[in-house]
Amino acid sequence: MRKKMAAGNWKMNGTAGDLGEIDALMSSHSDPSVDILICPPATLISPMKTRIGDGAIHVGGQDCHIEQSGAHTGDISAGMLADAGASHVIVGHSECRADHGESNDDVRAKARAVWDQGLTAIICVGETLEQREASNTLDIIIGQLAGSIPDNATGHNLVVAYEPVWAIGTGKIPTLDQIGEVHDFIRARLERRFGSGVGRSVRLLYGGSVKPSNAAEIFDVSNVDGALVGGASLKSSDFSPIIAALEASL
Repeated sequence: MRKKMAAGNWKMNGTAGDLGEIDALMSSHSDPSVDILICPPATLISPMKTRIGDGAIHVGGQDCHIEQSGAHTGDISAGMLADAGASHVIVGHSECRADHGESNDDVRAKARAVWDQGLTAIICVGETLEQREASNTLDIIIGQLAGSIPDNATGHNLVVAYEPVWAIGTGKIPTLDQIGEVHDFIRARLERRFGSGVGRSVRLLYGGSVKPSNAAEIFDVSNVDGALVGGASLKSSDFSPIIAALEASL
């Protein structure tokens, strides 16, 4: 059985004063039946991990460089994230693909760097509104899965997050049928490439304007194993009901 996951991506938000949100989250979910992951800015990974200790919440990074060290001013390596206490790293987020011009090859190299440090890569895929309206969604997903995921994937080192670009932070979401279609398609492609055992073990998260009011119905969709949550993960009062909805879906 795949363990469900509620992952929060704080993006470029949060300072030391916001770590109290983690205290509130730990208080509400001291013994969760799902994996809870928070990916704060890199400056907060170490203090957040220290605050959590051996608690039930995992800490992750939002991105990493393809190299483990070198003359790359301003970048951070997967090894540095591991040293700070991260267990997961998001790679290939649509904002990085768009803002930094990341290709599928770049994402694949980053995922390899994450795996080299024994961490789990959360690889993001998703289409733009133009691609959706042109009925190219599944073709885009095929290319991103093939190009972004390295060989030797397992259910331990890989999580795939489907995030339609047009739904991120907009309040818009695909229909439940559209979410199900893409998640079922991703599952089938993973099984085809890696075999049924591995393909069925990789967790598939949905991301894109997930909030307390719609979480339960999204978690009832086929092959949705949880969510990658943006803005609604910044406050425990918003993220906690999403986690509760995921636990209720078990």
